Amino acid sequence: MTQRFIMVGAGFSGAVVARKLAEAGHACTVVDARDHVAGNCHTARDADTGVMVHTYGPHIFHTGDDEVWDYVRKFGEFAPYKNRVKSTHKGAVYTLPVNLHTMNQFFGTALRPDEMRAHVATLTADIPEPESFEEQALAFVGPDLYAAFFKGYTEKQWGTSPANLPASILKRLPLRFNYDDNYFAHPHQGMPVDGYTALVENILDHPLITVRLNTVFDPATAGDWDHVFWSGPLDGFFGYDIGRLGYRTLDFEEFRAIGDWQGCAVMNHPDPEVPFTRITEHKHFAPWESHEKSVLYREYARACEPGDTPYYPIRLVAEKALLSDYVERAKTVSNVTFMGRLGTYRYLDMDVTIREALDTADAFLAAQAAGTPAPLFSQAPL
Repeated sequence: MTQRFIMVGAGFSGAVVARKLAEAGHACTVVDARDHVAGNCHTARDADTGVMVHTYGPHIFHTGDDEVWDYVRKFGEFAPYKNRVKSTHKGAVYTLPVNLHTMNQFFGTALRPDEMRAHVATLTADIPEPESFEEQALAFVGPDLYAAFFKGYTEKQWGTSPANLPASILKRLPLRFNYDDNYFAHPHQGMPVDGYTALVENILDHPLITVRLNTVFDPATAGDWDHVFWSGPLDGFFGYDIGRLGYRTLDFEEFRAIGDWQGCAVMNHPDPEVPFTRITEHKHFAPWESHEKSVLYREYARACEPGDTPYYPIRLVAEKALLSDYVERAKTVSNVTFMGRLGTYRYLDMDVTIREALDTADAFLAAQAAGTPAPLFSQAPL
């Protein structure tokens, strides 16, 4: 029996779930308050330069999930792309993530891997179970590398001392005792040749999927649908009536240049006296293209206010307490599944978002077949 489902949010979460359920024979409506699909992954050609711009900041696709890699390539051609980040510290440029080249340059040495391991071991603090970002950094790289590449950048990005942040944030960043400067270690890495927006448009291109942009969904109308898949902010579903979950947002200061302005896609600026966190030069995200002109952005991080685009969930003690309250509220709602980065208040890479969306659609169809309740969350927020 054909059912009517609505997906709130036209990013990867909403698009992938809609596609899977449409292929199962159900009518799906996908709505988004913005005037484009693909959410924060949205890309668009700049009219003046022809550069494919990542409107809400750069997104590099990387995954170790073979099924997800095969899935995205069904809907768009991918070109190989390795994310090689640079960092300017006190007038010198270093490679990131911190690797043997970075460390030899920083310390003014020419050490082999085993020699550098021994050297760094003399610098790190003995903290068996680091609890904060700062403790993790001191145990990980020692005070000098921490101060150079992590401390100032993290303070600007998160608006608080690294001593107040969980160690898990730093645990995601590699430290390499070789000369590998590929930021990611996943076997599959690339960029969609036609951009992410075209990729998501192709996912949504199905006769049983209707897309409505510039459309704000009213949660009070959830009962008009057989099921609602909500990928908007969890607290937004309830009108933020017991408070707003904390996010960091980004401001982008655009500037343009002729030729190649900085020679790389991403240049970090960790020094605390520099007000922005990094500069991105977007034509370098498509090295197979050639453009005479360039579009660049300085990124400034700050607290997210009402009306801003939420980027990074803060998830400190106060936010987790409020999140727990909203999770309890969600348990009182029927015919709704909360999913994605905003719906579960978690930082998610694109490949994980797609994996969870595929799994959410499968779990929903399995629950329907078994006559059991549909999943409330794509993944538990806590």
